[in-house]
Amino acid sequence: MTDLTELTAEALVDGYRKGEFSPVDATRAVLRRIEEVDPAVNAFVRLATDAASALGQAEASAGRWRRGEPQGLVDGVPVSVKDILLLRGGPTLRGSRTVRAEGAWDEDAPSVARLREHGAVFVGRTTTPEFGWKGVTDSPLSGVTRNPYDVSRTSGGSSGGSAAAVALGAGPLSLGTDGGGSVRIPASFCGIFGLKPTYGRVPLFPASAFGTLSHVGPMTRNAADAALMMDVITGADWRDWSQLGPVEGSFRDGLRGGVRGLRVAFSPSFGGQVAVRPAVAAAVRRAVEGLAGLGAYVEEADPDVTDPVEAFHTLWFSGAARVTQHLSPAQRALLDPGLREICAQGSGYSALAYLAAVDVRAELGRRMGRFHTAYDLLVTPTLPLTAFEAGAEVPAGSGLRRWTGWTPFTYPFNMTQQPAATVPVGTDADGLPIGLQIVGARHADALVLRAAHTLYEAGIAGIPGPTLG
Repeated sequence: MTDLTELTAEALVDGYRKGEFSPVDATRAVLRRIEEVDPAVNAFVRLATDAASALGQAEASAGRWRRGEPQGLVDGVPVSVKDILLLRGGPTLRGSRTVRAEGAWDEDAPSVARLREHGAVFVGRTTTPEFGWKGVTDSPLSGVTRNPYDVSRTSGGSSGGSAAAVALGAGPLSLGTDGGGSVRIPASFCGIFGLKPTYGRVPLFPASAFGTLSHVGPMTRNAADAALMMDVITGADWRDWSQLGPVEGSFRDGLRGGVRGLRVAFSPSFGGQVAVRPAVAAAVRRAVEGLAGLGAYVEEADPDVTDPVEAFHTLWFSGAARVTQHLSPAQRALLDPGLREICAQGSGYSALAYLAAVDVRAELGRRMGRFHTAYDLLVTPTLPLTAFEAGAEVPAGSGLRRWTGWTPFTYPFNMTQQPAATVPVGTDADGLPIGLQIVGARHADALVLRAAHTLYEAGIAGIPGPTLG
């Protein structure tokens, strides 16, 4: 019999259409899967809904399918939502003991609202570090989220719960957020697909304290499901003053066409600036060779950038200080110690220092804009390493201070607002997933998805799922 937890969203919708199974069947299977695997990985906060609520949504969807009147593109598909985004019916605690659970909690974030309009079934909220501040997922509120390929390792973050959930079959679709790699980092560590769209392509409300660094994006089994999700969550929402204009056409239709003739720059180490683990470097290079074999014009070329980490820290730490500005001393004592540290640092920056970081960001964006006049896509490793021990911000013995020390390929493209995706292209000797990053010029989301989909279709992207449970 078909294991419904192993199916993509596209396959579930096709099965509903053909009457092979129902949204109730799929939702029950996902809820059972969560019960089986979540004690080992801790991917769910389970504040958004309960089994009865999810099954009620599924039953309503099943009725629509029986009548031949599906409500939308993902009617009846189980979806999880990172506990940063508003999901009506329960509190959004953002991984923090300082957020009060009391209140009406009667509003959806724009991306959640679009999914609800299309009939999605919400099975739960996924874990996040406090206010999404770091590249691994642990918090004083919900504890440590672990990697489905090895529970002694981190899932990555800050959308680590979403990545672990999708990898383990606890719903094929999840909404994540990405302010410095927070979709791509955990997707890479957990062997799934993740997309950070162009900033403003997916509306966001409330606005992030981290400003225009923070994007909302799909976390899925493959690029085709991400395109399906993008066709839903990019719908307009008046609450986001910075949203982009309407999308022309469908992201799903844009998957066709392959990569033949595309100009692709492969930067294996940002010009020697990044020390990449040999297993990661080898897997990414093999995948890039496969891309060339599919007809892309691939050239080793590095973008004209130096590491913008200090400017990123100024922007990021200032945002952290802002999001915690209202807290009392007693509430501050409840924060993640690392978060307290960066908030103290962020509160010390002057307006001139912040604007100087904005200038660095603008120059980086200009240089990447020029780079993309010569190349359609940039390919890099997503991360220079595979998942390390759970519960740590940086790998033991690395000498690094902050999570940005091991994510040099991700946060620059939050500063430039470009679309960037990660696809799994292999595993290391310990069986841990390795990701390849595809970066496009601003607004080239459809091209990034098309290139990623081509890699999946050719068998270059995609790895066997974890065996946990």
